[in-house]
Formats: sequence, structure tokens, C-alpha cells
Amino acid sequence: MSTEDKPPVPATGVTDRIIEEEICAHGLARHFRLVRRLYEWVLSWAETRHAGKAMAALAYTEAIFFPVPADVLLIALCMGRPKSSFRWAAICTFWSILGGTTAMILGLYVIGEPIKAVIDWIRPGTTLLAEGYFTKYGFWTVGVAALTPVPYNVCSWLSGFYYDSPWMYILASVIFRPMRFFAVAGLVYLVGPSAKRFIDRYFNLATVVVMALVIAAVVLIRLL
Repeated sequence: MSTEDKPPVPATGVTDRIIEEEICAHGLARHFRLVRRLYEWVLSWAETRHAGKAMAALAYTEAIFFPVPADVLLIALCMGRPKSSFRWAAICTFWSILGGTTAMILGLYVIGEPIKAVIDWIRPGTTLLAEGYFTKYGFWTVGVAALTPVPYNVCSWLSGFYYDSPWMYILASVIFRPMRFFAVAGLVYLVGPSAKRFIDRYFNLATVVVMALVIAAVVLIRLL
């Protein structure tokens, strides 16, 4: 969708400046015109009466295949309508987990076996090795993808291929996915527009540090 085709944006709410800043914060959108147009199209829904549906659709499809992160629209919506920040985070969380679970189930029950056969044909023994890894570390692998910049959709598919514990996948998603989205919403709600600078520069690093501390604490408890 071109700039001319975008829905009209009023002076308040999700302004053109918010949209431009959100696009510029992402390197691919900043340097590749096709990706920029995709970001613009996603963000153009932010100031329409369908914003909630757009948030749900983006969160669901991004957890399966869509290349634009759900955070992009979530940040714009929280900045444009701060009082609804936690509502947007709840919508984003629910549909992201549902989308990831959809990908996991498809990988587990529908296309997993053919994909694993192809992978083992290319590199024998990969499936056995991956299944052993996911059996041992699957919960934390999903947790890392749910909280940090590691692609959640990729982990969802791999969990379906190699992780035979769907309930543990869902549990890890329910614990860690809300931590990411509600942290974004909470920062914008409490700090205001200045929170965006921190989110753009340091939020992904902060999520990695938090996840590392959680895993270190669990390992320490087990050792003790």
C-alpha cells in the first residue's frame, strides 16, 4: 500500500510520525523498499476501526510465516492509544500463541514426517539428533524464541518437527510470550513516548539478558 492509499491519520493517535519512526527503527524496512512498503501496509491499519482485528491477524500470521514482527504494530498502537496498551498486548499475546501453536500442530501431525524424511535424506541422522536436543532442552528453546528476538515462527515449526510434547510447547509460550508483549505495553504506558527510544535500542538485548538470568537461576537451583 502506497502512502497515498493509506487511511487518513488524524493529528492524535497513531500519527504519520509514529509510523515513520517505527519503520526507521527496523533496518530491513529502512533499506529495502519492498519491505518498507510491507511495514507501511501493516501500520496503515493502526488508525482504523479495524486496529484490533489487524493486531490479531498480524500476531497470528507472524507466528506462522509473516515476516513483519507483531511488535511493530503493537508499539505503534500503544503509543497512539496509551490507555489501551494492555488491551493491545493481550490481543497480541493470545493470537501469537495461537498462531505458534497452529504451526507446531501442523508440523507435528501434518507435514512433519515428510519434512524430516527430506532433511534426513540430505543429512542422515539429523532427525535423531534434533529430537534428542528438543527432548532435553525443548521447553527452554521455545521460551527463548517466545521472549527474545529469535524467530518464534521458526521455533514453532521446529517444535512440531522434533518436539513430541505439545503441552510443554504451549506452557513455555504461555509463560514467556506475554513477558515480551506486556513489557512493551507497560513501558509505553508508564514512560510514554520516550520509552520507544529504549525499546528500539535496548529492548531486544534486555530480553536476552532476562532469559539468560532465568535459565541461570533454574540451573543454580537444580545444582543446589
